[in-house]
Amino acid sequence: MELLTPSIGNIFWTAVVFLLLVVLLKAFAWKPILSAVKEREDNIQDALNQAKLAKKEMETLKADNERIMREAKIERDAMLKEAREIKDRIVAEAKDAAKSEGDKLIEAARQTINEEKNAAMADIKSQIGILSVNIAESILKQKLENSEAQNELVQNYLNKSNLN
Repeated sequence: MELLTPSIGNIFWTAVVFLLLVVLLKAFAWKPILSAVKEREDNIQDALNQAKLAKKEMETLKADNERIMREAKIERDAMLKEAREIKDRIVAEAKDAAKSEGDKLIEAARQTINEEKNAAMADIKSQIGILSVNIAESILKQKLENSEAQNELVQNYLNKSNLN
């Protein structure tokens, strides 16, 4: 029961020790503790400021990255458009060249066909002439086997030639 109801002297000495402890703590411990807390607070504030700066820099980098991506996309689209135009131009030139070459080949083939046709016609005419001469010679030989027929033919030609 004595512990639950302290005496006045016990309260006095406890208060004196407590006040002495508070004075000693204020003299030796509070200043370093407060400076450490202040330093810690400053460090936290610096870290928060650096985080804000980093966040702002990150947003700037993100905006730059998006701008670079847009520019790259525009440049890619321009390059693709240019490539398509070059492809179309090359295809058109190849078509024109092929058509021109085809026209030249067709014209050369026509000329060759005409030349061969003319040569064949000349050959046929020549053979027909030779055959006609051979046939006429055969017919004349049969008709002019005797000298009387030959004299009659010569007389006939001389009369037709009308020599004056």
